[in-house]
Amino acid sequence: MIRLRELERADIPVINRWRRNRALTATIGAPHRHIGIEIDERWFESYLQRRGTDVRCAVCIDDEPELIGLTSLTSIDPIHKHAEYHMLLGDRAEHGRGVGTFATREMVRHGLFDLNLHRIYVSILDSNPAARRMCEKAGFRHEGTMREAAFKEGRYHDVHLLGVLQSEFRPQ
Repeated sequence: MIRLRELERADIPVINRWRRNRALTATIGAPHRHIGIEIDERWFESYLQRRGTDVRCAVCIDDEPELIGLTSLTSIDPIHKHAEYHMLLGDRAEHGRGVGTFATREMVRHGLFDLNLHRIYVSILDSNPAARRMCEKAGFRHEGTMREAAFKEGRYHDVHLLGVLQSEFRPQ
């Protein structure tokens, strides 16, 4: 069984390992960086200060304490009632098994119904069609494409914008 729980300080070494993994960071919009553990410790402290505008959850299997992924709603806007969605499934063995789709649906449900957001949006690299399919399965719709908006691995990539509205989301 897949479950979400709030991110914990003990998760930092695993997240740091993922963020230093070039194969994983190649699939997301952020550039690859060599990040020391102390940087991720400061990132976590910063998150604790922004809990009103950010929700960060570990994706876990059954009662296992170690996370296999990270899912987030960031930049929560209380006026316009929207937030940006992020997902990183760090354990490659879990790719293609529905874990990401389940975690995405759960986080979107939480944002739209528990936090009463109106809209959640996500940016996905054109070179990551699996992430786009995952988000579409979870209820996101394509809203547009920013041409050559991300510079990765020495070249520019298109970035697709997808969104989901509270009125159109159907929890499973």
